[in-house]
Formats: sequence, structure tokens, C-alpha cells
Amino acid sequence: MDPYAALRFKEFNIFLLVRFAMVFAWSMQFIVIEWQVYSMTKDPLSLGIIGLMEVIPAVSMALFAGHIVDQTEKRNLLVKCIFGFSVISFGLFMLSWPSLDQKVDTGTILYGIYFLVFLGGIVRSFLGPTIFSLIALIVPKKIYPNAATWSSTTWQLASVLGPALAGFSISWIGVHWSMCLIFGFSVMALIALLQISKKPILNPKIGEPVFQSLREGLRFVFSTKAVFGALTLDMIAVLFGGAVALLPIFAQDILNVGSEGFGVLRAAPAVGAALTMLGSTRFPLHKNAGKKLLLAVFGFGICMIVFGLSTYFWLSVIALFVSGAVDGVSMIIRQTILQLKTPDNMRGRVASVNSMFVGSSNELGAFESGLTAKLMGTVTAVVFGGAMTLLTVGATAIVSPSFRKLDLQKDIDEHEANA
Repeated sequence: MDPYAALRFKEFNIFLLVRFAMVFAWSMQFIVIEWQVYSMTKDPLSLGIIGLMEVIPAVSMALFAGHIVDQTEKRNLLVKCIFGFSVISFGLFMLSWPSLDQKVDTGTILYGIYFLVFLGGIVRSFLGPTIFSLIALIVPKKIYPNAATWSSTTWQLASVLGPALAGFSISWIGVHWSMCLIFGFSVMALIALLQISKKPILNPKIGEPVFQSLREGLRFVFSTKAVFGALTLDMIAVLFGGAVALLPIFAQDILNVGSEGFGVLRAAPAVGAALTMLGSTRFPLHKNAGKKLLLAVFGFGICMIVFGLSTYFWLSVIALFVSGAVDGVSMIIRQTILQLKTPDNMRGRVASVNSMFVGSSNELGAFESGLTAKLMGTVTAVVFGGAMTLLTVGATAIVSPSFRKLDLQKDIDEHEANA
């Protein structure tokens, strides 16, 4: 297959620009918030609360958001999502005003940040399913795998630059003007998105009762073994194996590398994942996808244990880099499974379930990491999470032999034959 097939569509290139700007802004904003909150509180649990404030609305509204996405024109819905994010980022810009802490007590500012993060969770419950559904309306079915790879690669590249710039911008221009920069990127995404035309609604059941629609979406996910297995494995791995939420503690108190070192640590996983994804455009991961996914998550768990035990900055960076590389394999395979196995009229609902399983597990994992760090110490919490990830892979490999044998090449061949 042509590795640049999806890039030959103008609207897909605009879509990638929009996704890059949004992921860049969102990931940079999360890092700046983490830094500001931990600097204000010096409490690891406060980092977990950030994740919890976002995951509560993201999970509770996900299924309803998926139903709405499947019933709504996707381009305009994405415009509303990005506008909502812009309002939130502007609010955080105002809350980080340098002289504000002299007029308002720290607790009020902290609760204001948590409230805006909560609103961001609502926006995100719609954002993910809308983006997932829009891709399928921009490119032909036969190049879904290639489009999914480029979309995921763009996501990772933005995840590299966003956190890295966040760490440096905190040092160079401070939290307040970093928030202003984030607002600017969200506005840029909004302007670019308007260059994409409106798309048809492919759902033949417009006006379907919401609970009937939700049941149908859940039934599809739980009855499709490849989809359910990939989501479950990744959810548990991210829930227990993610140490990203604790990076401010490692940067400030364990490795003593300051905000710039924090930016490097935060960007390292995304660099590894981006390189994996760029490589996958020429060396696809479709064959023996089940085994590759299991090995990738196992490697992720090992990296988390190494990172947790490391007291050397560059060893920690390498461990995070490799964790990102193997996580990139996991992400590509999961996105390919979802694009190939999901009917057009159910993409919003399936993507919402995906956001509940995987996307929200990042924030729920942040809360779990903050809580376990509070209870058992930061290093022990990270090592415990890595060990739980290894146990999850072992259990999945034993319980689901059909998942081990999963191969996506047949599905790709069928899509090309039907194109």
C-alpha cells in the first residue's frame, strides 16, 4: 500500500493540522496545570484530583456523547468542541494571572482550576468520538488503516512538542503566558477546521431513542471479541501502568531536574511513540496483531518498573522513551481494529466506549497514581503499576487464545476488495 495514500486528500491534511493544534494545546495545557497545581500544593494527591476532575464527566457523558455524535453532522460538532476548549483555556489564562494570588486565596484559585478541568472533561467526551467519526467521512474505506496511522502519528508528534514546549515555556515565560499560547493554538485549530466542508450523516436511525441506541453500541463492543479485547487490555495497562501523572514529583523531588527536565521527561514517551508510528507507515503491524499487542503492553510494564526504580535522569528518559515506542504499537493496532471493525453508523458510540475504556483511563490512572503515591510512596506506586500491567498481559494471553491469534490482514484485504 502507498504509505502516503491518506495524505493525497486535501481535507485529510487540514484535518491533521486541526488535530495537531488541538492535541498540542490540550497536552501542553495539562502539563502547565500539573506544574502549577503541584507548585501550589506540594501534594501528590492534588495531581490525582486533576485526573479525577476530568475523568468523571468524560466517563459519565461518554455514551450519551456517542449517541449525539452518531445523530449529528460531524464538522459543526467539532467546531463547537474546539470553541468550548478555547473558552476553557482562556479561563485558565485568567486564573493564572500573576497578581491574582495577591487578591484571591490559593484555595479559590485551585478550585477554579479543578472546575475548568471538569468542563474540559465534558468537551473531551464529545471531541474524541467526533474526530474518530470524521476521519471515516474524509477518506475512502480502503485507506482507513493508513489514515488511522497518520492520525495517530500526528497525535503523538503533537504530544511530543506540547509537553516539551510546556516545560520550557514555564521556565521562559511563566505559567500565565504559557496559557495564552495554548489559547492561541486552539483558535488556530478552529480557523483551520472551517476549511473542511460539512459531511453527510450516515446513520439511518436518526431520532432513535437514546437508550436503545446506547444498548446497541454497547452490545456491538462487548460481542466483538477483537474490539473488546483490545480495549480491555489497553485500559488496564494504562490504568495501572501510567506514571505520567507523577512526573512533576520525579522532576522536582527525586531527579531534581526542574521544569526543563520535566518537559524532557514528559515528552520522552511521545517521541518514542511518534517514531514507532512513522515507521509503521512503511512497515505495517497488521499481521499477527494480537501477539504484537500483547508483547507491546508487556514491554510497557517493564519500562514502568525501570522508570520507577531509576535515580538517573537519562535512564529515566530512556525508560519513558521505550515505553512510548511500545505504546505506539498498541495505539496503532487498537485504532486499526476500531476503524476496520466498526460500522459507519456506530462510529460515535464505539469511539465513546473507547474513550471510556482507554482515553478516560489516563485520567483515572492519574488519580490511581496520585492516591497510591500518597499511600505507599511515589516509587513504590510506579513499580506496583508496572507489575499489575505484566499480570494483566499474562492473564489476557491465557484467558483469550483467540485474541493471541488475531490477524488484521484479512480484514484489510476485504476492504480493498470491496472498495
